Amino acid sequence: MPLLMPVILGSVRSERQGLKAARFIIRHLEGRGLEAPLVDPLELKLPLLDRMYKEFPKGEAPAVLERLAAIFRKADAFVVVSAEYNHSIPPGLSNTLDHFLEEYFWRPSAIVCYSGGRFGGVRAAMQLRAMLCELGMPSIPSLLSIPEIGRALSEDGHSDLPWLEKSAGRFIDELVWYAYALQRQRTEGTPY
Repeated sequence: MPLLMPVILGSVRSERQGLKAARFIIRHLEGRGLEAPLVDPLELKLPLLDRMYKEFPKGEAPAVLERLAAIFRKADAFVVVSAEYNHSIPPGLSNTLDHFLEEYFWRPSAIVCYSGGRFGGVRAAMQLRAMLCELGMPSIPSLLSIPEIGRALSEDGHSDLPWLEKSAGRFIDELVWYAYALQRQRTEGTPY
């Protein structure tokens, strides 16, 4: 059975560039035989966080949260695609992530960050790294940073930049290694 790695997109803005980055990484993940469903907050239309999924009585959470919880519980790893807003992460991403907790535990995450400029979203990635660890899905050491995303990727998530293709390959190699390592440990039990 292939590894399941939901790709959580962070932006809900019109003309968002993150969809290009999500398509790019999904293409690479699926090219390796991995399952990579897109989790798009714009399509999900999650409300601003009032109650986490776990705070609803069993069977009473909104259907969208039940569907996401089912996917997240089966996940082997998570890929988070984040823009950089004011040196931080987008509010739509934080809202999406904050609806869950235990569903993330003991699974690695990987950060794909991007920006229109040359920094490629790395300042947001540093804050996101701390948040992901607190949620129980620590990020792998590598980042996949995509600077000047408007020129780096086409609308359908393709790139003609050899360095970006090579970086994506190494990034996925590392994520797969962590996913298998933590999957094995989960089968042996977790601290709680």
